[in-house]
Amino acid sequence: MSLPHRLTCAFVAMLLTAAVHAQAPSAPRELDRVIAVVNTDIITVNELAMRQRTVEQQLRRQRIDLPPPDVLRRQVLERLIMDRALAQAARDQGLRVDDAQLDRALARIAEQNRLTPSQLRTQIERDGMNYVRFREDIRDEILVSRLREREVDAKVVISEADVDAWLADQGTAEPSAVEYNLSQILLRIPEGASPEQIERQRLRAEEVVRQAQRGAEFARLAAAFSDAPDAMSGGAIGFRPADRLPQLYVDAVASLKPGEVTPPLRSPNGFHILKLVDRRASVPGKIGSEPVVQTRARHILIRPSELVPEGEVMRRLRDLRDRVRGGADFAELARQYSSDGSAGRGGDLGWVYPGDTVPDFERAMAALQPGQVSDPVRTEFGVHLIQVLERRTDSASPERVRQAARQALRERRIEEALQDWLRQVRDRAYVEYRDQ
Repeated sequence: MSLPHRLTCAFVAMLLTAAVHAQAPSAPRELDRVIAVVNTDIITVNELAMRQRTVEQQLRRQRIDLPPPDVLRRQVLERLIMDRALAQAARDQGLRVDDAQLDRALARIAEQNRLTPSQLRTQIERDGMNYVRFREDIRDEILVSRLREREVDAKVVISEADVDAWLADQGTAEPSAVEYNLSQILLRIPEGASPEQIERQRLRAEEVVRQAQRGAEFARLAAAFSDAPDAMSGGAIGFRPADRLPQLYVDAVASLKPGEVTPPLRSPNGFHILKLVDRRASVPGKIGSEPVVQTRARHILIRPSELVPEGEVMRRLRDLRDRVRGGADFAELARQYSSDGSAGRGGDLGWVYPGDTVPDFERAMAALQPGQVSDPVRTEFGVHLIQVLERRTDSASPERVRQAARQALRERRIEEALQDWLRQVRDRAYVEYRDQ
């Protein structure tokens, strides 16, 4: 089974959750008109109103006080502008998502919310959302994910010398590392900004800090002011090890107490304001010094298709599960029926480390005792039958230590490069506001 880098699609979750859980009927719509032009695309009043209702529902579920309506409206409009600019940049580079790929993505979204695709559409339309627009928003999200992989993730290169230096630093680190639970506000500065523009943003950042220090809810401030992608989630970053955060952040929060807020921090992208929500001890600073639980597993993978729909796949795998539980040889069945590259090895995946497999597969595998066989498990690759053979606790091999170091370095550099890339895309976009 291939083990790709997994992307987070927060916008998809936000949009879908609002559609599925909305309770109040949609407000009456005003006559639609163009409110902004983004390159060759437009944003209309009704699109903005729909997205604003979605964001309001999300903030309420998170128990975040809503900013004033005009402030939130401006923030939501900026998010829409960024979404359109990113989607157009993807199309300009020749990236495409055809209808078959989009339908598979929507089927997975429906399944994750325990709905059929037709039920998902009915629910979205019942809550006043345009299903065609919803589909196109999902298509754009997939496009942007692929563009990010090409323009950010693929361009971050970690050399062997980088890994050597990292491991040397880890070897001299304190006995225990720290994980920080952070929230952030970013006030972005355009590329080539004038001194006056920079000063205005600095004063604005200082005012945000003063409001936070006087007791204003940080999540509400993030929703009202932040230019970061997580603004509509209250700026929450969550727990991250120090070695996976930008060094600017680590240095700024190291001496803070939970609940405290940093002064404005200057970076090439703008001014950052951080709140330390909590901190906790992590694994020892030296990567690989702690034992890890490894699982030796094997699986049978069958991919649904037009000829073999998912219902038939589930029936086949349940039949194979019952045969294995009745004494049939799992490896032999994998050789006969699995469509994965591991079929020739009887489905054997070897020793798997935490994080090696996609989340749904890992959760199902973790719930099994050695010798047990799972029920059919859906993932983005298809439907699996999993058997755990054995587990062991062992120190990571030297190769694994280097791999972990390389991944930590990549995550830190990708985080830094992502903000710079987003700023460049926004700065290059032609935007005309037509708000009256």
